[in-house]
Amino acid sequence: MAPKRVILMSCGSYNPPTNMHLRMFEIARDHLHRLGTHVVVGGVISPVHDVYAKKELASATHRCAMLRLALQNSDWIRLSTWETRQNCWSKTRISLQHHQNLLNSVLSNSNDIKHHLQIEDTEWIPENVKNSEDSTPIQIKLLCGADLLESFGIPGLWVEEDIDAIVGEHGLVVITREGANPNKFIYDSDILSKHMNNICIVTEWIPNEVSSSRIRRALKRGESVRYLLQDSVIDYIYKHEIYDARMPDTTISVSIGRTNRKKLLFSTDDREIVG
Repeated sequence: MAPKRVILMSCGSYNPPTNMHLRMFEIARDHLHRLGTHVVVGGVISPVHDVYAKKELASATHRCAMLRLALQNSDWIRLSTWETRQNCWSKTRISLQHHQNLLNSVLSNSNDIKHHLQIEDTEWIPENVKNSEDSTPIQIKLLCGADLLESFGIPGLWVEEDIDAIVGEHGLVVITREGANPNKFIYDSDILSKHMNNICIVTEWIPNEVSSSRIRRALKRGESVRYLLQDSVIDYIYKHEIYDARMPDTTISVSIGRTNRKKLLFSTDDREIVG
């Protein structure tokens, strides 16, 4: 049987977008291609609306700008601004359904739909999909971390009908950590176990505990966040003074003898600061 075509979609704050957010897409695509069951034709990031009102949430304008900068080096992951352009916050289920319906319309070459679309509506769809006559279905799957999967079990946080639709109609690709047991969580959930064949568990064997909240804290304290974010994103944050970010102080005062001079010496062997 031919592998199914899919687009991986991730929803969240991206406050700010980290290298790990992008890394998840790469891990998921590699895994699905190794299985031979799916062909990943694209990836899409959908940042949440401003009225989500999460603590320290930067404006959608800034978050979208940072995402565009972060995605400059990716040839297959794109930004969708649809959620941020709505009048209110959109549930994950609604966002998935909107993007799937729009994708289906493009694949069916529906001129009625295309003539009423703005550029922003379809910029997340890969060009080879928009310009192809191949109408083979493409399924949008929700890409997420294990924390989102486990949040399905928090009473009152999710509507059961939404969980059922997200997992049953779209499917999940879950990036988890070594030592985690998402399969047990799925087994313990009646809704998730019903759709267990539509959930793909991907283990990240190179653990990385990068989180946006920790990065915001480091930025406020004037600590370096280089190699955690794209350099262009870091420059943007400092330029626009987002998160009350302070430039890190790279000068170290070292006391030598009876005089205080600003001097930095490096050992040639281990690169540790000595003085």
